[in-house]
Amino acid sequence: MSAVLRFENVSKQYPGGHAALEDVNFEVAQGEMLFVTGHSGAGKSTLLKLIHLSERPSRGAVVFGGRNLRQVRGRRIPLHRRQVGVVYQDHRLLTDRSVEENVGLPLILRGERRGEIDKRVREVLARLGLGHRGRALPAQLSAGEQQRVGIARAIIGEPALLVADEPTGNLDPTLATEIMSLFASMPERGTSVLVVSHDLPLIKRMRKRVLVLDHGRLMDDISPADLAE
Repeated sequence: MSAVLRFENVSKQYPGGHAALEDVNFEVAQGEMLFVTGHSGAGKSTLLKLIHLSERPSRGAVVFGGRNLRQVRGRRIPLHRRQVGVVYQDHRLLTDRSVEENVGLPLILRGERRGEIDKRVREVLARLGLGHRGRALPAQLSAGEQQRVGIARAIIGEPALLVADEPTGNLDPTLATEIMSLFASMPERGTSVLVVSHDLPLIKRMRKRVLVLDHGRLMDDISPADLAE
């Protein structure tokens, strides 16, 4: 199975000498779901920024879809980001726009036809159990519903990779499990999923591959079999 993402000896050093990542190597297969965990300051956020081209590596190569992201500049950056859906812990929804408008925003920015946007918004909201909430404003939603709207917005463009930054941090255990189940269903539709999380019990229950970062270094790459109780 081909890799959708590959880190090759990637290091990131910030001004002042702080090394956020040191010689990190791993790959994400097409249709794979995995977790990244580690202490605060381990390098998890920097890793996500490199994938999304918010930052560039100091050394090494981040390869996405067979292309070294070092070559992606200028107007190609938005094109790359269309292939990477991002789910944030704080949802980042537009408070003055309806659920339908929030979810359809990526397609509006692409210049898709109105009819096509409306159709795909209805489909993704129905898939996430939000078909009846399309006209609501974010403030009228529960925390779990807001998180699902954020997921809907991230996946409506059918990205090759979905990255989620502590997506269950503000949710109760039942909702957290529900959200993770949604993520786990995405690989069968062609979207690889990389989740950053501190929730070790939840990670263990999911029985997926786990990358462990410690002070910028990849200390472990744990297979699902090694997580068995």
